[in-house]
Amino acid sequence: MTDQGFTLFDTVIGRCGLAWGERGLIGVQLPESSPGAAWARLRRRFPDAVEAEPSPEIDAVIERIRDLLAGGRDDLSDIPLDLDGQSAFNLRVYEIARAITPGDTSTYGEVAKAMGEPGAARAVGKALGENPWPIVVPCHRVLGSSGNMGGFSAPGGAETKARLLTIEKAKTNAVPTLFDLEFSVAPPRAF
Repeated sequence: MTDQGFTLFDTVIGRCGLAWGERGLIGVQLPESSPGAAWARLRRRFPDAVEAEPSPEIDAVIERIRDLLAGGRDDLSDIPLDLDGQSAFNLRVYEIARAITPGDTSTYGEVAKAMGEPGAARAVGKALGENPWPIVVPCHRVLGSSGNMGGFSAPGGAETKARLLTIEKAKTNAVPTLFDLEFSVAPPRAF
């Protein structure tokens, strides 16, 4: 008998998935390009997990993720994760990434500096590429030093990363965006 389960659920960006165990989430799956691909990837990533109805706790996580992907501001930082099998370095990276709130960004170099390892930007990028919990550990909020998207290992790559940051109305560089202009211009007056 397994103590791991998984489920798929619809969001505004497509069909996502969660896998869980007794100690928390073991993985998050972002949408894939073809129907059934997210299910197949979850099965490959978590062969001991069985497709199951989510518990009330997992249902609550699903609703929070749906809300965030619809433009909500929940940082998801209190969702329990099963950290088994993660290196100490990766855990430090994930802890710092989880502190980046929706709408904010950091860089690989800033994360490395926050860890006390200013020369480890590439290693930070590698750790984020191995992140089993995208969205919950918001690796999409970490950018290259010039504000470029950098890598993103989830399906859709940098395009998916940009889409997530757009949903969060994140400022990714010094050039004003439509979001910035929208809030800097006074609303039209009624006559």
